Amino acid sequence: MELRTRQAGRQQDAVAARVAGRTPARGERIEILRRPGGLARADEPERVATRIDRLSRYYSDVCPINPAAIRAGEPAAVTAAGVTLERIIQTNDLLGVAYLEGGVVAARAVGRVNIRDGRGRLTGYGTGSMVTTELLLTNHHVLPDEDVAAQSGVEFDYQDGPDGTPLPLRAFVLDPGRFFLADAELDFALVAVKGAPAELGRFGFNRLIESEGKAIVGDFVSIVQHPCGGKKQVALRENRVVDVVDSFLHYETDTQPGSSGSSVFNDQWEVVALHHASTPAPGHDELGGIVNEGLRVSRLLAFLTQQSLPPARQLLLDGLFTAGSTLPSTGPAEQLPGPAGFARPGPTALFDGHPPRRPVGLAASGWTGLSAGTPTGRETVGIDPDYTDRAGYDPLFLGAGHPVPLPALHADQVPLAAVNRLATAEPRYVLPYHHFSVALHRLRRLAFFTAVNIDGNSSVRLKREPDRWSLDPRVAVDEQTGEEVYAANPLDRGHLVRRLDPAWGASRAIAKIANDDTFHFTNCSPQHEDFNQNKTTWAGLEDYLLENADNHDLKVTVFTGPVLADDDDRYRGVQLPRQFWKVAAMVKEDGALSATAYLLSQADLIAGLELVPEAFSYGAYRTYQVPVTHVEALTRLSFGALRDADPLARLEGIGVREIDDPRQIVL
Repeated sequence: MELRTRQAGRQQDAVAARVAGRTPARGERIEILRRPGGLARADEPERVATRIDRLSRYYSDVCPINPAAIRAGEPAAVTAAGVTLERIIQTNDLLGVAYLEGGVVAARAVGRVNIRDGRGRLTGYGTGSMVTTELLLTNHHVLPDEDVAAQSGVEFDYQDGPDGTPLPLRAFVLDPGRFFLADAELDFALVAVKGAPAELGRFGFNRLIESEGKAIVGDFVSIVQHPCGGKKQVALRENRVVDVVDSFLHYETDTQPGSSGSSVFNDQWEVVALHHASTPAPGHDELGGIVNEGLRVSRLLAFLTQQSLPPARQLLLDGLFTAGSTLPSTGPAEQLPGPAGFARPGPTALFDGHPPRRPVGLAASGWTGLSAGTPTGRETVGIDPDYTDRAGYDPLFLGAGHPVPLPALHADQVPLAAVNRLATAEPRYVLPYHHFSVALHRLRRLAFFTAVNIDGNSSVRLKREPDRWSLDPRVAVDEQTGEEVYAANPLDRGHLVRRLDPAWGASRAIAKIANDDTFHFTNCSPQHEDFNQNKTTWAGLEDYLLENADNHDLKVTVFTGPVLADDDDRYRGVQLPRQFWKVAAMVKEDGALSATAYLLSQADLIAGLELVPEAFSYGAYRTYQVPVTHVEALTRLSFGALRDADPLARLEGIGVREIDDPRQIVL
């Protein structure tokens, strides 16, 4: 306890020094906020523009604004920024009821941390929030090490219900042996909670978002907390961000001891900071003489991305970046059912939740917005954490009259296939995702094949977001090729199922979760960057078959995979495929089934990769149309009736033929 007290004291001194050092700048910002249009001028132009860009995800009439125009004082841009921020942030306290509904859900994931010593004696309280289905976030000075965490626990529902009677208290012990990560300077601790998934899942979690733009000087914030270890309370909205200092936010709000580790929320119930301290602020009577400080979430996540952990712990940490939020959106997005009965957000939490708008400002004609090409303005890929609701590839997708089953593995290959640990039906090696499935070679750690249904009638064009590749928890970690193969070399993480192929459905939100599913390492194969990033005939095959071929109803079923040859070169423990194959099936206008097969090679590109990692050979890559039987011979897979639907099988004198224009394809 003495050690924890000393650490808290040092942290308090650091906060006090930061607050004191910013007194003149903070006073200037507060004064600017008092002036008409001050919200657009109280923070840096880039931060103001990024905040407006983020608000456009929630309000359909908000347009992005060029930061250069704000910095230059261009009247139209400054006026537009001021009007937008005044209307949304500096409102007359009239908010949609969704604000309250969102707050109820966000608060459910917040619990009281009971801090205990080695003898099990209670020594203090803190506050923590679930940030995935398994991890709790609080302060380092609350849980400074694994020993303290192992003795401590968290209680949820320590609060009164709507009728004023206490809710049943639900307590869980912490599990630092499974996961614990903390940092004294940033003052955070991330720890696993021990409990049944169904029991923990009822409280949901508050997703942490990497993108900046969640709060600027002048934004109102709310804090859900257990002050002095008491029942859960909320300091609602009449609390304002007054300064941004490197990794920290400074804000006014009501907090007390025991509130350490509380999540600080904006009006959209996004977590913007991790609260950790309050300190006197002489000369700021308008703040009650007190300034509060919290760690910015974007800085916390940037720190976490730099960590290298053992595989089991890394998988849990990766869940922080891939999990979808259980927080309901305050915008107009369609709500999708999520785990434990919570709502999974629709596209309001995403950059492409609505059509992009033309930015306002001097360089509007050439500026594409902060979200185009810069990671600070864009969401990362968010993978649906509930693996029980993925239907996978549909063999009847082209119609009951044209069933197209999955390729069949050769009898010798079946024992080599990775087993889906959640599978309840045969074949157990199939990994279903949203609109596609994968079969994985457990020794090669790459796919035998992928199978995707593509619907051109309801496809959605989603902007490319910063990649966030994830391991599939249904398969053993050592049966997947992970990030270690791609570091510091010209190898790209090459999609087998293209990210946009399964991006279709009744809503944009459904298309988005299918798009994000393609960022599983099971759907990835090492590909030389020169092959993966160049526009080739191979890259446009699906689009051509959907849009330009004699396609009956704009539907295509596509099987793709690497050719897993025994003599493939080995690199970092993984044999690198030299060739890739594709088989596509569709129904033509005359009602006949057509199946075409293709082959592409990168053999010249990866030559010499093992011996001299920094010296690469760049050679030609070519696309070929080949008979379906040729792919069967290379892969030992069986495509059944698709052999008979292959036009090359019916035409004499045509075998392997190079394709440098999709119009050369024989259908």
